[in-house]
Parts: sequence; C-alpha cells; structure tokens
Amino acid sequence: MRAWAAAGTQERAPGGGRRQGTTTSRSGVNQMCGIAGLAGGDAVRHQATIAAMGRYQHYRGPDGTMHTASADGWAVLAMNTLLIVDPQAMPGPYLDRTTGVLLVFNGEIYNWRQQAAAWGIEIGERESDTHFLLRAWAKIGPSCLDGLDGMFALAVYDPRIAKLFLARDRLGEKPLYWRLDGGRLAFASEVTTLAGYGPAPLVLRPEVVAIETPTGADTPFQGIQLLAPATLLTFDVTSGSIDQMTWWHLEDRSPFDGTYTEALAKYSTILAEQIPLRTPACDFALLLSGGLDSAVLAYLMRPPVCVTVRYRGQDRLDESSTAAVIARDIKAELVVVEPDHVDFTTALPHVMRALDYPMGNASTFSEHMAYRKIADLGLRVVVGGLGPDEFLMGYVRQALVLFGVDAVLEAGLEAYRPLAAKLMHAAGEDLGPAEEVTRLVLRGPDPDGRIRDLVADAMVRAGGDLARGLTLADLATAWRPLVMTSDKLASAYALERRSPYLARDLVEFSYRLPVDYKITDPAQGKRILRDAAKVIGLPEEVWGSRDKLGFASPVPSWLNGDLAAWTDAQINTALTDAPSAFRPLLEGGLKPGSRFDRTRMQALMAAVWLSDQSVKAAA
Repeated sequence: MRAWAAAGTQERAPGGGRRQGTTTSRSGVNQMCGIAGLAGGDAVRHQATIAAMGRYQHYRGPDGTMHTASADGWAVLAMNTLLIVDPQAMPGPYLDRTTGVLLVFNGEIYNWRQQAAAWGIEIGERESDTHFLLRAWAKIGPSCLDGLDGMFALAVYDPRIAKLFLARDRLGEKPLYWRLDGGRLAFASEVTTLAGYGPAPLVLRPEVVAIETPTGADTPFQGIQLLAPATLLTFDVTSGSIDQMTWWHLEDRSPFDGTYTEALAKYSTILAEQIPLRTPACDFALLLSGGLDSAVLAYLMRPPVCVTVRYRGQDRLDESSTAAVIARDIKAELVVVEPDHVDFTTALPHVMRALDYPMGNASTFSEHMAYRKIADLGLRVVVGGLGPDEFLMGYVRQALVLFGVDAVLEAGLEAYRPLAAKLMHAAGEDLGPAEEVTRLVLRGPDPDGRIRDLVADAMVRAGGDLARGLTLADLATAWRPLVMTSDKLASAYALERRSPYLARDLVEFSYRLPVDYKITDPAQGKRILRDAAKVIGLPEEVWGSRDKLGFASPVPSWLNGDLAAWTDAQINTALTDAPSAFRPLLEGGLKPGSRFDRTRMQALMAAVWLSDQSVKAAA
C-alpha cells in the first residue's frame, strides 16, 4: 500500500486541440470517468493513497480528480471526471446526504429518465444519470441494477450497513479491477493503478498463450482480479467477507417463436429506438470502416464526423471508398487516417501503456490511430459498431461451424482457407461443435484444457442451440479483449467510447432469434441486420458485402518485412530480464510468421509491456 504514498501522475498519450461542439436537445449525460477507492476499518487514514490512485489514472477524467471519505471513515472513494455536455457539472464522488450513501461511477445509463419516472425519483434540471443512480441505490439498493440499460462500472458505499458494492454492466464495457489487502478492499478502473497500490508479481496465465488474453477474472498481476461482467461484488467492512453474484444471465432469454417478417419488424423497431437514444448531445465521431455495422450507425445517428483508417498499398484492407459514399450520403465530414510502419513503432509504447497488459485484438493499432486523430479534432465522444458479429453470426469461424468447411470455401471465402484448415482432419474423425469452436479460436497450446472447458460450458448453457452456443463461446473467449481495448484505448485520449449495438433490447432479442434469422448464406451473416439496412436505405455495396474487413491492419506483414529487425531487437531486449515463464512466449516471436499468424505480434506486445514493467520496477 505504501508504494502509492509518493506516487506522481503518469502521463498517457495526450490529446490535441479542441473544437467547440454544439449542444443539442438530445438527452445526454455530462460525464465519463474513472473510479478508484478503498474500504476497510481504517480507510480514512489512507486518503493520500486513494488520492494518488486517482491521479494515476487522471487521463480518464482530465476535468478533475477528487476523493471523498464516508461519514464513518470506513471507505474513501475517488473519481476522475470527463465533462461531456455541461462544463459546469459537479464532479464526483457523489453523496446522498440523507442516507450517507457514497457513489463513484464510470459510464452512462441511457434509460435513466424513464427509470427515474418509473421509480418516483426526482431529478433536478442540471442533474444527470449519476444523480439518478445515487438516489435509486439509496432508495432500492442493488436491485436497481436490473433496470439499468447502459455501460457502467460503479462503486457504492452504504454506511447504514457498512458494505461496499462494486458492479459492472452486462457485457463488460467498462473495466473494474479489485484486490484484497488484509482487511481492506481496493478497486480501480485500471489494473496498473492497483499494481501501484502494493506488490503484484507478474503471472503468465495459460490462456494468454492459447488465445492471447486472460479469461474470466484473471489478470497478469497476481492478487488483482477483474470483476466479471454483470457481476455484483459485496464487501462487508466489519467482517471482511466478500460475496459475488451474477445479476444478469443472457442464456435465460427464451427463444423467439415468431415468423421472420415479425422478427424483422421488431428488430428494425428496436434499432430505430435504441441507436438514436445513444446519440451524444454534442459533436462526436463515428468509426466508419465501410462495413455493415458502422454504416447502419452512420445512417441512424448522423454523426458530423466519420473517421476511417486505410493503409497505402493495402487494397485488400481498404474500405475507404465505401466509407466516402456513406459520409457523403449523410453529409458528414470524412477524416481518413493513413498510418505507416514508422507510426506503429512510435505508437506501440503508448498502446501498451493504455492497455495495461497485452490483449489479442487484430484492430488495436488501427483503433489507436483513429482515437488519436479524434482527440486531435477536439472531440470527446466516439461511437463504434461492436456487437452484431457476436450475436448475429458475422464471423467466418461461426459459419465454418454452422455450414462446414466445404460450404464456406465454395461460397467465395477462399481467403479463409488457413482458418478452415484447422478443421480439416483425418477422414472418420468426428469433431463435435465444441471441439470445432475450440480449434478455431485457439492460437496456441491449451494444455490444461481451459479454453475447451469454457467453450463446452457455453454450449451447455445454450441448451442445444448451436448459434446461441457460438455467441456464448465468443463472449467467454474473444469478447473481453475486443470490448476492453475499445474502452482503454479511447480513455487514454480522454474519449468516451459508445457501442450502441450493445443496448440491452438489441442484445437480448438478437440472442433469442433462430439461427436462420441470423445467417442463411455462409458468406453473409447478420441476415436480419442486412435486411434492416435495406429498409433504412443503405447502398447495396454495404448491405450486400460478402466479406468482413473492419479495421484490420498489415501489422503482421510489417513485422516480417520493414520492421523485422526492429521487432527482433525489441523481443531480444525483453528477453534479457523477462521472468522465466514469459521466455517461451517471447522466443516464439523470433520466428517469422504467416500473414494470419499473430504469434510474432503477441510476442512483440509482451516484450514492450515487460520492458515497461521493468522500468517501473527500477523506478
């Protein structure tokens, strides 16, 4: 704990100038932020420590970092504030003076006005979703979580019962880490904030080798856990006991039994209601890849600025012409970011500091460069299209399981033969769906069978529906790095990241749909979203696309080409002082990889991260 006593503020990648936004009449909230705190019998004695923890992650809320102790002195909570709409809004932490309930909050509740009316909670003219949440918790306690539709990580201390509550949103859009220290519990939005709170030796989790990222609640820092999505943690300060419960289960949703026409009408209605509800009440940017998901957002949200990423000489990855058509159609400014391999070498240290530890996401570099440009424009909100691929069968790996290798390759997806080869087995070998999914998601050895167990459990929870099993398997394996890199990379530039497709109604309805409502052609998933896009009026080149690019980058080819020597140098430097458990991972990256092999990229990210950890330890 004393490690923080002399801690200063660590700078992250800074944003640039500011362009004044135009406030509109849309319903919006004022703040996004980071949170940190400590609960325990002597918490009030450690206010300086909590203040330092807040300063360490100040980039999450550059408009102010404050901390407050509870009336009984058993909890100290800190909050970083990023003002989005109202520059005069009061920063957190937030105290309910009647009950003494103390709240810090990171995120947004999109249906807060409706819920305030339903629960009889009065909200002042310049108050926001945070004030609503504070009063809702003081009035009805943790049961209010089920009524919230949004993205959030929160901490509430209730002195009436001497308990600290931590909670995360349904799909884990906002991170929250915690650790125990004797009879105290500390928490923060960033794992490195807690690593600075006290000793936290590095640990190589087996699944990092298997799928490039920890799973479940694990982190690479011993003693520090990630609170799982849709989880409520209760810490009793008087006894030191901890209880965790999952407050939302996606698999509990019953199957939709209506016709496709009925389903399309309902899905289109939900889109038309929920997507605009997440439109910021200020200028914002949309990550526009040129694909279906972001294009639908463009037409429904009408962003003033669209940002796309392309790479010179990489026509296979270039969707900027489609993005230009969309931007012109909705009368938005299109900003094109064109990074090169030199940009990658300068950006990677910033990326790794923002991520806190290596995560497997092929779009990481492209996202980082897009966020940097958006911050330079002076904007504070960015919107992206996470979600439809997982819930509506948008990945080729899902089509391989649903239709088989031959059908996928014959559908014109020959470029995915290296992925399909994972299922090309000896004649007579019968691979079940769980084994097929496991082979497709694995990028390294799984000796303990952890990934196989996660996938098998997902299939069981899906109750025999293969498409729903594929969704649950994705959420258990590949989802965590996708959603967390989006938050962390954006937050490093003091940007609020919104993912409108993760609206509760959209997620639950998509999950409930029969498989043939999601995909009928191996080369075209997301059937119902494509049909909704036709109704909205998107051009055919968007809804008729048969391939998915997203924000893919040529980084793997750079590491074997222009950056080969630089990559080897980074890895070899890290090997000098690397913990023994990490050495095989690093050494594996010294071998050239194929276009689709991310082993070398994973080793490079680990090398830069380990070198940064060594510098911090020496300091």
